[in-house]
Amino acid sequence: MSPPAAGCCHVTGFKVENWKQNLRAIYQCFVWSGSAETRKRKGLMWCQKRGQLAQPAAEGDGAEPAFLTAPCSQAQAKSCICHMCGAHLNRLHSCLYCVFFGCFTKKHIHEHAKTKRHNLAIDLLYGGIYCFMCQDYIYDKDMEQIAKEEQRKAWKLQGIGEKYSTWEPTKRELELLRHNPKRRKITTNCTIGLRGLINLGNTCFMNCIVQALTHTPLLRDFFLSDRHKCEMQSPSSCLVCEMSTLFQEFYSGHRSPHIPYRLLHLVWTHARHLAGYEQQDAHEFLIAALDVLHRHCKGDDNGKKANNPNHCNCIIDQIFTGGLQSDVTCQVCHGVSTTIDPFWDISLDLPGSSTPFWPLSPGSDGSVVNGESHVSGTTTLTDCLRRFTRPEHLGSSAKIKCSGCHSYQESTKQLTMKKLPIVACFHLKRFEHSAKLRRKITTYVSFPLELDMTPFMASSKESRMNGQYQQPTDSLNNDNKYSLFAVVNHQGTLESGHYTSFIRQHKDQWFKCDDAIITKASIKDVLDSEGYLLFYHKQFLEYE
Repeated sequence: MSPPAAGCCHVTGFKVENWKQNLRAIYQCFVWSGSAETRKRKGLMWCQKRGQLAQPAAEGDGAEPAFLTAPCSQAQAKSCICHMCGAHLNRLHSCLYCVFFGCFTKKHIHEHAKTKRHNLAIDLLYGGIYCFMCQDYIYDKDMEQIAKEEQRKAWKLQGIGEKYSTWEPTKRELELLRHNPKRRKITTNCTIGLRGLINLGNTCFMNCIVQALTHTPLLRDFFLSDRHKCEMQSPSSCLVCEMSTLFQEFYSGHRSPHIPYRLLHLVWTHARHLAGYEQQDAHEFLIAALDVLHRHCKGDDNGKKANNPNHCNCIIDQIFTGGLQSDVTCQVCHGVSTTIDPFWDISLDLPGSSTPFWPLSPGSDGSVVNGESHVSGTTTLTDCLRRFTRPEHLGSSAKIKCSGCHSYQESTKQLTMKKLPIVACFHLKRFEHSAKLRRKITTYVSFPLELDMTPFMASSKESRMNGQYQQPTDSLNNDNKYSLFAVVNHQGTLESGHYTSFIRQHKDQWFKCDDAIITKASIKDVLDSEGYLLFYHKQFLEYE
């Protein structure tokens, strides 16, 4: 027997006798049937045909699916409405094991699947197969082949097969496209997932963070597969529910800018320090948004054991939470006290601030460290991370009671990464606030497209003793490597400024998001930008 096609393992229970004919019938009658009237007519014919068969087979292993034998009056397939609430819309799904239609939005198809243990359903609008065990839309090579074949047949019957067939440009057409000055704008408008956001009055700080979050791959997968289980008494006040709606808006294919007024209202409600139309800090908004999302994600962890220092398995902590290790070493007995604290971002000091900065990298001759080109006098992200993880002498004015000496002693403190998050956010501290000084630091910081965090891990501490940097010896270790996917920038002064963001849509496609305006950007545009918040995604994820 040949091995099953790669994909969801739960389809095996569906692939019994005549399963292909049954699936084809569903695609013919309910998915690719064209107009509502055509669908109704075909559904009636299909049910009448199947209703001529014998009594329903007993459910169990090897039993013929119930919709092969259910009489038409029992099936009610001709109505093609939710059998629980009577709705025609709400993302109607059809059970693959019996004649049952249920709306996805109100979870009626979910209730049916749980009660009957029917694990597969089909989206009647797009034809996607949903697995309730995987809690996601799945890909199966055999099912996909049937869907495509039936779609082509339906197009041919409706006389639109040629008109809507997939367009593959010829070499001549590709050459013309390359020389077309308007090609840049066309590419931008046709990219699914890119959408401008209307500025509702000094809300650029919110818009740029929303762009970064909606382009975070695992966060996008979570919201587009409807995994959120709202436990709030009023779902209208749940920020996670609103983010789910926002993701659907972004990936709906609409090109007009979205108006995020409900999101702004919820932010004002749950983070009152951000309420009002004054210009706010994008970094502060990011942390506040993650905090509210984290609090509203109760019930989404499925009871799994958390693999982060915050002991929470919600989607926010799965993606953004890392563990920061703090080692305090007594200068007398050399005893070490270690604590590990969770973090959502890493704030890095910059040259030009009132805080003394570590000397610049030794690579002033144009050398490359961690993928960053070192130009004379240029500070790099690696420099900032080296300073962040260097040992710091706390001084006589900050003595700490040593558990070994049982007295207050001078000590050194060093921060390292105990656990890296899936998404690492670096906050470059450009805004300095003190009793005597309020200003913006405009120091240019070079940051790479790819970043290796191995030198800054707690396990690599020995290679950085006394603040000396060493290249990681294990070049084959990819667990700590990251790729840049979003950059938030601030133009202007501390009192009057504007936030924009760069978003990576594909591997080498970048776009600049300036509120409602989306334009194509080059990699050089991104790397030459000032940089305020840098978002990196792990290149390889550990399987749990």
